[in-house]
Amino acid sequence: MAGKNTAVYGIYKTKIHVEAAVDLIKNEGFRNSDVSVLFPENAGSKDFAHTKNTKAPEGATAGAGSGAAIGGALGWLAGIGLLAVPGVGPFIAAGPIMAALAGAGVGGTVGGILGALVGMGIPEYEAKRYEGRVKEGGILLSVHCDNSDYVARAKEILKKTGAEDIASSGEALSENTAAAAAASQH
Repeated sequence: MAGKNTAVYGIYKTKIHVEAAVDLIKNEGFRNSDVSVLFPENAGSKDFAHTKNTKAPEGATAGAGSGAAIGGALGWLAGIGLLAVPGVGPFIAAGPIMAALAGAGVGGTVGGILGALVGMGIPEYEAKRYEGRVKEGGILLSVHCDNSDYVARAKEILKKTGAEDIASSGEALSENTAAAAAASQH
């Protein structure tokens, strides 16, 4: 089915625009577990209240223990935490990208943000562009979409709220999904 297991990505220049996008995404019926946000910790951490509670995956590197409690629209997102990406610096992440970053570089040749983005199914040339934009202070927003209607709605929301470099790609299958797909073909 067209659009199944597709993610829509875009880069924002400001936290305000990301919050507007997350509000619209929430109002359009997307699940909070399908939305990821990634931005450098210095791109808005002064707006965040730090707390000792975090939903950061155990594999996250130093810095995740402090976590970040985020209010407003971003507080709706799942699994928010502070990560230190080796060789890159501290980032605040939420959603599926949090787990991807926590495991990035383990057993792979490409690590950090690039490895996490490629692992989530973004073609490497686009992942490099997004990695560069985030390192420069941009904010990456991605939305998992179950069908082509959701893909179209997500792209429209990103466009309407000022995202740049909007793209979509099929997401990488998890090991369980790949195994189930292979078993169903026999």
